[in-house]
Amino acid sequence: MDFSALALSPPLLQVLEELDFKTATPIQAQSIPVLLQGRDLVGQAQTGSGKTAAFALPLLQKVQLQHRKVQALVLCPTRELCAQVAGEIRRLGRRLPGLQVLVLAGGQPIRPQLEALEKGAHLAVGTPGRVLDVLDRDALETRQLSTVVLDEADRMLDMGFREDMERILGVIPPRRQTVLFSATFPPDIEALSRNFQRQPVRVTVESTTAGPDIQQVRYDCEPEEKQALLLRILRHYQPASAIVFCNLKATVVELKKSLSAAGVSVDGLQGDLEQFERDRVMAKFRNQSTRVLIATDVAGRGIDVEALDAVINFDLPMQAEPYVHRIGRTGRAGRAGLAVSIVTPRDGRKVDDIQLATGVKLERGDVESLPSADPRNAVSLETTWDTLYISAGRKDKMRPGDILGALTGEAGGLEATDVGKIEIQDHVAYVAVARRVSRVAFQRLSEGRIKGRRYKIERVK
Repeated sequence: MDFSALALSPPLLQVLEELDFKTATPIQAQSIPVLLQGRDLVGQAQTGSGKTAAFALPLLQKVQLQHRKVQALVLCPTRELCAQVAGEIRRLGRRLPGLQVLVLAGGQPIRPQLEALEKGAHLAVGTPGRVLDVLDRDALETRQLSTVVLDEADRMLDMGFREDMERILGVIPPRRQTVLFSATFPPDIEALSRNFQRQPVRVTVESTTAGPDIQQVRYDCEPEEKQALLLRILRHYQPASAIVFCNLKATVVELKKSLSAAGVSVDGLQGDLEQFERDRVMAKFRNQSTRVLIATDVAGRGIDVEALDAVINFDLPMQAEPYVHRIGRTGRAGRAGLAVSIVTPRDGRKVDDIQLATGVKLERGDVESLPSADPRNAVSLETTWDTLYISAGRKDKMRPGDILGALTGEAGGLEATDVGKIEIQDHVAYVAVARRVSRVAFQRLSEGRIKGRRYKIERVK
């Protein structure tokens, strides 16, 4: 669809022509008319689909330049994305005289941002933590806010910003327009939409890549060869995150020991773990400080990792139904999934039942083509992340932005790219940091302060 057919104002059409943007992308063509009508919208599109312009152009069309009050707020997960989105809005709005777009993001002193708010701005782009700080200081007037955009909402939830997002939406007048963009739609996103949007229009743009697809492969061997074969499979596929399912708790313990000795980033999940131990294991797996998680079906209940590269059945389950549940954890959000099963001669009946239940014949993999299990030929299966534990959580009013600020601010000195997933639980928090700077991060948090207080910091092993 041509942009001229989207009822945009002459200054915006002029800029689009200057930028040589002639045809709207699918997400733009479907979203812009809805947003110009003032309706709530849920948009599902991948990065690179043109979604920033999809919400930026309607914001710019509706902005009242004569009023130097923040009229629209865009929430993004990181400072870098805030700067990128604000830059794109300024670029598209360059023909709007006097347009002021303000970035409210952590990792930078708050005073200049507060001063800029006092002088007046039309649009604000910010991270949830910093926006909350500004709201808590009564520095951001909400009466004029007519639109809130949650950009990359799934990533913000993944980083632990759910409570911050809900608090922000809770203080903005309910008559607002609420726009939500997300690459994936886990249950938390659906709940956010249900609680804070009014009859939203749903726009979904399918990825140009193949839809959700799980490749199901079997590798055959004798029972005594299974451990060596598992290592060869991991070295061949090199998953960033994989769950290996076993039928017995003793097998979990045994495999964790053997894979760890072979240099694999691995942890185990079985019923004998205390809850705090399970929490730590899962926090490390969710933030990719652990690449391979070994689990029984019972211990694996409730594991829900959005981007799981592979599921490996070290032991085939006794029935087909658990197999379906196991492999359903991979191949989500338009990503290709991989399910690998190790099959011994005694597993023939199980394979028949699985193929009957799924309607898919397991593809036979060539064992001879797999890398050797010899450690001298090893491909690294280590992780590039470490996890730090912090002795304060949601009930202590700890927020992801507080931790990110402590690590990337003047005292911390880390780059935002050195900080991974931040997970806030009720009374504890976990943060992934790049392994190459983990000692520095640990030292800075241990010797420094978060929100003016010292907390117990541990490196989670």
